[in-house]
Amino acid sequence: MTAKQTIESGKAILGIEFGSTRIKAVLIDQDNKPIAQGSHTWENQLVDGLWTYSTEAIWYGLQDCYADLRKNVMEQYEVEIETLAAIGFSAMMHGYMPFKGNDILVPFRTWRNTNTGKAAAELSKLFNYNIPLRWSISHLYQAILDNEEHVKDIEFLTTLAGYVHWQVTGQKVLGVGDASGMIPVDPKTKTYDAAMVEKFDQLIAPRGFSWKLLDILPKSLNAGENAGYLTPEGALKLDVSGHLKPGIPVCPPEGDAGTGMVATNAVRQRTGNVSAGTSSFSMIVLEKELTKPYEQLDMVTTPDGSLVAMVHCNNCTSDINAWVKLFKEYQEMLGIPVDTFQLYSNLFNVALKGDSDCGGVISYNYISGEPVTGLMDGRPLFIRSANDKFNLANFMRAHLYGAIGVLKIGNDILFNEEHVKVDRIMGHGGYFTTPEVGQRMLAAALNSPISVMETAGEGGAWGIALLAGFAINNPDKLSLADFLDQVVFAGNEGVEIKPTREDVEGFNRYIENYKAALPIEEAATKFKKQL
Repeated sequence: MTAKQTIESGKAILGIEFGSTRIKAVLIDQDNKPIAQGSHTWENQLVDGLWTYSTEAIWYGLQDCYADLRKNVMEQYEVEIETLAAIGFSAMMHGYMPFKGNDILVPFRTWRNTNTGKAAAELSKLFNYNIPLRWSISHLYQAILDNEEHVKDIEFLTTLAGYVHWQVTGQKVLGVGDASGMIPVDPKTKTYDAAMVEKFDQLIAPRGFSWKLLDILPKSLNAGENAGYLTPEGALKLDVSGHLKPGIPVCPPEGDAGTGMVATNAVRQRTGNVSAGTSSFSMIVLEKELTKPYEQLDMVTTPDGSLVAMVHCNNCTSDINAWVKLFKEYQEMLGIPVDTFQLYSNLFNVALKGDSDCGGVISYNYISGEPVTGLMDGRPLFIRSANDKFNLANFMRAHLYGAIGVLKIGNDILFNEEHVKVDRIMGHGGYFTTPEVGQRMLAAALNSPISVMETAGEGGAWGIALLAGFAINNPDKLSLADFLDQVVFAGNEGVEIKPTREDVEGFNRYIENYKAALPIEEAATKFKKQL
């Protein structure tokens, strides 16, 4: 069946993911290959001191992204999308979206906010479990501690993916991976941890709210479970042209961490993946629980409920992008034509010529705070002493190291203290766009081989499309890991780069300097510009 016939017959599958800076749609065929795509660029807003996206921006972005997909399909195949085999929605995890009826009670508070320190600390102690600042339960409890008026009126609390799914299907559900970023999930029951739920209810009982926690949380579903169908209203919310018909099955909505695991075939135990773009995170699928909780490690799950140790970093490539823009301006000033892709490639490749420890120079990419290193605010910072080897190669290498420095600090706990074993780590995201460079840097940071697949650039929208396909095209009832191995990837293990001893030792020297100089970064965050 050709791609055009696949679309005309309604056999294509759609995945849509809401990323931090882009909403992306990917249409795949019955062989799980992308056949069309669309996108919409957006930015979060800082409103009253909190990072948010308005509900208007969410729906305009979704509709514009889908319209761009329709345009791409029409240009390639001269056919209209009338129906689909399945749909999946994914989004950046965590955050806080409380509702009364269909009305959001406060603007969406994204994962990027770090105002929840008191709540996260108290809950971590109560549960004896690391509760990150960005988790939904931290936002909820912080709102309670702050005596916010809206809390008593909450009828439903969900994530961005859960919100979109609810509005187009009427179902208040969430994939277990995304659910595990609201409140911890018990890997045995694959739903919210009952003991922690009870402890939370007891904690807030004196407040006298009319609700208990399970009353307001979405139902947690495993990958492959029925999560509802596109309603007539939902079809119009997605496709304002009115061509898309209702009744299409929609898979459980997932977070971007889960779709990243799927897109890199890293849901089986002893596998892992690193997503490195605007933010970065690593996901290592564990064979057993850790010996104790760590502030630097978030415990979430795969879309099918296996326990995952996650190191989440608020920052990754944004500071690199800012410097590349500066080099671009300089090149334009000289009257030299600029190919942005080539400029990135040249600057990334020159980093390979730098010293393995960057010659002593250090880069902090903290556009915003980094809880893993204990900083609630951020300032991008480049540090060098008079005797450091300051040249372009070391400058770029330091920025590439700095982009994954926090990631290394978190993973050193897993590998050095918990002695976690991993058979394969996959990389995906913009950090790996230039062949070899990002892989080599990450291999040095984690002292582990890193593989990248050709499909890694398809990202989370492809990942959620695969989950939608898993829900409807799995007649043999394979596990998710087997489905990915046998059906989707079929032996494609990607291109692997192993770490060299020199690079590993150099990165270790860099990270010791990085940790020693953190007080400089902390001091910089306290500086306030005079307006």
